[in-house]
Amino acid sequence: MSGNYRITLLPGDGIGPEIMAVTVEVLKTIGKQHQLEFQFQEALIGGVAIDATGKPLPEDSLAMCRDSDAVLLAAIGGYKWDNLPREQRPETGLLGLRAGLSLFANLRPATILPQLIDASTLKREIVEGVDIMVVRELTGGIYFGQPKGIFATETGSKRGVNTMAYTEAEIDRIAKVGFETAQKRSGKLCSVDKANVLDVSQLWRDRVTDISTQYPDVELSHLYVDNAAMQLVRAPKQFDTIVTGNMFGDILSDAAAMLTGSIGMLPSASLGAENPGVFEPVHGSAPDIANQDKANPLAQVLSAAMMLRYGLNEPQAAAKIEAAVMQVLDRGYRTGDIMSEGMQLVGCKEMGEALLKALAA
Repeated sequence: MSGNYRITLLPGDGIGPEIMAVTVEVLKTIGKQHQLEFQFQEALIGGVAIDATGKPLPEDSLAMCRDSDAVLLAAIGGYKWDNLPREQRPETGLLGLRAGLSLFANLRPATILPQLIDASTLKREIVEGVDIMVVRELTGGIYFGQPKGIFATETGSKRGVNTMAYTEAEIDRIAKVGFETAQKRSGKLCSVDKANVLDVSQLWRDRVTDISTQYPDVELSHLYVDNAAMQLVRAPKQFDTIVTGNMFGDILSDAAAMLTGSIGMLPSASLGAENPGVFEPVHGSAPDIANQDKANPLAQVLSAAMMLRYGLNEPQAAAKIEAAVMQVLDRGYRTGDIMSEGMQLVGCKEMGEALLKALAA
């Protein structure tokens, strides 16, 4: 065998188990074709973990993830757990996973597939050819800064506090990921901040500018986050690679995702310096269609391709999976979220079967 990998599967909630099942079969097939052996182990996270253990991320789940070569996550959350205290909600498990594995860099591609260009809510001439990678810092910024919480004041009213904070080291390491990602693409990097208002953003801009001297082959530009959001919908083709902080990246990556017409088609990768990466679709758990064979598994499958490329250094296997996805789209197969006139409506399982046939061709 040229590769033997231990993969932790986190199916999670809602449609997660359905799309994960399709993806595992795709990985088994690609493994046989490329002499890769996958040892799959499954762990709990999110709502199912709360129901089973009372915690959104049990300690043994995190330990299993650490003892892996890569982690493949499906989806978490649902209406059932929305009214729990914040520290007990499924989303807290996801934040804990990222922090527990020191995953500080999130890579979110937003690529317009020719077969789905008319699914975008923007005009064809605006989105045709869009290929953006958003590099988002994951473990710092306003989501993790201290102090935070809701506190009583001297007058008896309440005051909510969140602290946006970054150290030089945190900025430097995500900036390097941004520059190195841009090097692998078209050599253009846009750093997004709010340096005209926020001191933390001024430090961000200063550090990114300093780091840029180490990457003379990358063209660096800066945008304030409000302008970047406007430009994403006005002229998205001006962007190639974007690097930004945690909250700004959360917002901009979702905005970029919707340029493609369906968030159900987009994968992501969360990477650290030493621990295994986590690879997951950007969509949610869609509890309204769970267990109805209506889910779109393609973002999960493409997340597995990102796992092969960025996590396991198996680019040929990744490329074959991506080609299979393109083939099934070329053949007109569509789940409900990407359905258009003249196409063939299929469910999650049938889309998986079409992928396996494309891989075998």
